[in-house]
Amino acid sequence: MNAPVDVSFFARAAKPLTSYRPYWAKRFGTAPFLPMSRAEMEQLGWDSCDIVLVTGDAYIDHPSFGMAVIGRTLEAQGFRVGIIAQPDWQSAEPFKALGKPNLFWGVTAGNMDSMINRYTADRKIRSDDAYTAGAEGNRRPDRAAIVYSQRCREAYKEVPIVLGGIEGSLRRIAHYDYWSDKVRRSIVVDAKCDLLLYGNAERALVEVAHRLAAREPVAQITDVRGTAFVRRTSPEGWFEIDSTEVDQPGRVEDHTNPYQTTSEQAAEQGGTCSSQDTTVSIADSAQQISARGQKEQENGGATTHAINFVPNPAVKLKAPPKDRTVIRIPSYEQVKSDPVLYAHANRVMHLETNPGNARALVQAHGEGTTARDVWLNPPPIPLTTTEMDHIFDLPYARSPHPSYADAQGRHDGETKIPAWEVIRFSINIMRGCFGGCTFCSITEHEGRIIQSRSEGSILREIEDVRDKVQGFTGTISDLGGPTANMYRLGCRTPEIEAACRKPSCVYPGICSNLTTDHNPLISIYKKGREIKGIKKILISSGLRYDLANQSPEYVKELVQHHVGGYLKIAPEHTEAGPLTKMMKPMIGNYDKFKQLFEKYSAEAGKKQFLIPYFIAAHPGTSDEDMMNLAIWLKKNSFRADQVQTFYPSTMASATAMYHTGINTLKGVHRDERGEKVDVVRGEKRRRLHKAFLRYHDPKNWPLLREALKAMGRADLIGNGKHHLIPTYQPMAGACASNSKEKFLSIPSMVMEKNQPKPGQLLTQHTGLPPRVTGSARPGQKKRPR
Repeated sequence: MNAPVDVSFFARAAKPLTSYRPYWAKRFGTAPFLPMSRAEMEQLGWDSCDIVLVTGDAYIDHPSFGMAVIGRTLEAQGFRVGIIAQPDWQSAEPFKALGKPNLFWGVTAGNMDSMINRYTADRKIRSDDAYTAGAEGNRRPDRAAIVYSQRCREAYKEVPIVLGGIEGSLRRIAHYDYWSDKVRRSIVVDAKCDLLLYGNAERALVEVAHRLAAREPVAQITDVRGTAFVRRTSPEGWFEIDSTEVDQPGRVEDHTNPYQTTSEQAAEQGGTCSSQDTTVSIADSAQQISARGQKEQENGGATTHAINFVPNPAVKLKAPPKDRTVIRIPSYEQVKSDPVLYAHANRVMHLETNPGNARALVQAHGEGTTARDVWLNPPPIPLTTTEMDHIFDLPYARSPHPSYADAQGRHDGETKIPAWEVIRFSINIMRGCFGGCTFCSITEHEGRIIQSRSEGSILREIEDVRDKVQGFTGTISDLGGPTANMYRLGCRTPEIEAACRKPSCVYPGICSNLTTDHNPLISIYKKGREIKGIKKILISSGLRYDLANQSPEYVKELVQHHVGGYLKIAPEHTEAGPLTKMMKPMIGNYDKFKQLFEKYSAEAGKKQFLIPYFIAAHPGTSDEDMMNLAIWLKKNSFRADQVQTFYPSTMASATAMYHTGINTLKGVHRDERGEKVDVVRGEKRRRLHKAFLRYHDPKNWPLLREALKAMGRADLIGNGKHHLIPTYQPMAGACASNSKEKFLSIPSMVMEKNQPKPGQLLTQHTGLPPRVTGSARPGQKKRPR
């Protein structure tokens, strides 16, 4: 099954996706769109759905949207799949729209976590939703995965519920919830689902679907990788490692007594030595050494000899097999009340993410008669290149469902879906990320093994966009994925890849075992822009500039042919304090990339700009760090008109630091060995850190003056070019500064009247600001329910 172009040497012991015998309903063929109504089912000749998918997003039949990928993957296996998108959750009736599923419910909150989708980093409710037609807000509930699961259970109690998506995936164990500021139980317990599939779930879902179709009870499906479920007791034949405490010694083995002969050692263990005549007495030799040392000391000699302790050959310790080992992490009750144990559980979970060596995890929830365990099987086996091609080559309509069209039958008018507009002309070329940035949860969801498509599959999709997508003008908006330039990068050897437990392959520096060959990506860029009808291919995904520095040829191709005037990169900060907590490269890597960027831009005769992104209030950031970042911004003539504040997303390592104040990247201890982290809490301090990023805004000057004086840096207050902020405060409506200095405003952060532009999707990397609400929002229209 492994294609020769697979980046990863990872051993794929899993059954290939295309090797299953199709379900009998395959005879119905392929649907133009997966049905969302009974009428559509009748047109397809269906009397029922085998699987009904419930999602918090509008249904867009495109490989960038999880429900479309899952739905088309199951359809390719022969199952009849229907979709209920953004149902009214006030009752169970809307969940009966397609009838009773024959096999199971598939539930997800959508492409985004519902809480991040609905709330800003300051916990303010949003008025719009990028994944809804017309950007209409309030079309999904808080904690949508739990609410949808409850309604599905009410609708058809006996039908199994299989939960998936990023919201469920990142809540698979007890977790800190930023919005309620407390530790919540595993979503498996709260949603009462039968199975949770975490990560990219195609492999697990296909297996589960076929086993349920074969009438295997869902309660017996407990051996699928990438799944979580509730158990009352641990099964027999498993070795349990107790990791519910910190600073506790493990198993202590008795040291071999150096004064025993081997026959005495054997007799102690109930055995005998067959060749006692040849036994050398350790005690005799020790006595000789001792006597010799004593004599030397009597003679004034300074030489001493230590007694050597040797391993007991009769005691052979053997580690239990990984596939039958489970690690018990601290229970929900423990992590809820003890920040140290929360940090410890988070660290253990992050160390058990490599499919090559990860072991199962178990976490107790409840006590006494209500006690049950949440059991997590090891992560799923990554897809091969052939399997990735299969997923992306499925017959997607590459358009929103016709029910979202306006009166003219189009999707780019008043009913357009902003998230669809962002990826409408983009191509996803890979999955996974080995960066390990602590504020990001991609690694916990997609894994750090890069799964790449073949060049042929990518070029075919470019042609499909050109030929099939309405409104295409010749520009591909992006060729990328979680990162722009990790395509076909991976470990040099399968042994190292399967054994490694490092959370990042590029921090604190690029691993010597990591391949950094960008030639396959350069080839795709060149061949893609040569396709007839393609005027330009832009790169919009986040660029790992530390990796790009390893390939000047890649930087040249990127800068001279794939930048539309501005290139976004994310150094996130300039100071070592926060960067070490983010696991991001030092700012010197940015400076090196900037030199290459400017060199190749000049060679092409183009005036282009780098747009750096920064995070305020990240754990580990001091006020002095933010001050130094503000000085760097002014020195380099940057003015960010909108900033992004650290958002504690579920399961991220930085979120664990935020909650506990402990650096989980190092050993977790209760004593002085545990490293404490400076956590930015409280509205005033968060405002101060944001104010440093927007040092040029007069509204922030009073707060900054007060802070700079308190920090002993009043020298930065003045009216000269070398000062950070002036001594005066402009009159209301007056120009803030008459400075003739030229500053570069970050265009993707510059909002008209500080508000997002229509159709602009805001993410963790672009910021999630408050927006216009209520009647103040222009053109707001309500969709009939």
